[in-house]
Amino acid sequence: MPHNFPHEELEPGLDETAFYDPKNFTFPSGAHVAEVEIDPETGQVAVVNFTASDDFGRILNPMIVEGQVHGGLAQGIGQALLEACVYDKETGQLLTGSYNDYTMPRAGDLPYFKLSTNVTPCTHNPLGVKGCGEAGAIGAPAAITNALVDALKPLGIRHLDMPATPERLWRLIQQHRSPLAAD
Repeated sequence: MPHNFPHEELEPGLDETAFYDPKNFTFPSGAHVAEVEIDPETGQVAVVNFTASDDFGRILNPMIVEGQVHGGLAQGIGQALLEACVYDKETGQLLTGSYNDYTMPRAGDLPYFKLSTNVTPCTHNPLGVKGCGEAGAIGAPAAITNALVDALKPLGIRHLDMPATPERLWRLIQQHRSPLAAD
């Protein structure tokens, strides 16, 4: 408290409120491509390469954006390949309620990510920025699933449900394998 502060006229401290209501939304965009290998004997998937090119508008802190994209890609790959809530059909009890039962990707499940960005400034906010926080989590599941379907296309497989766990893939491969190919 300053010595000569006019306590009778002003209350000490700072208080400010401001609102920003943009005229429109921001629309980040991007393209994600995955390369996968499937072991037909186990259904195990290796993500060999993953490339993501995104447009987040003007980037203020590239290191934070890269970290956001890396985390989102890991989350999206986990969603595509591993993660699922499983309930007991009779009781409705959640069976994957702890990290002992719920599978998440580990560092060994992820490739080195090749990232690039393009800058098209947003026209309806003063900084020209767009969002980046969900880009990896949105693009990765589709890129992984499309790569899996492409790899399984010679077996006549045209659709996969997520998560494409090793067991699900193995069963699908066994169902679509020709009897002659097994010999």
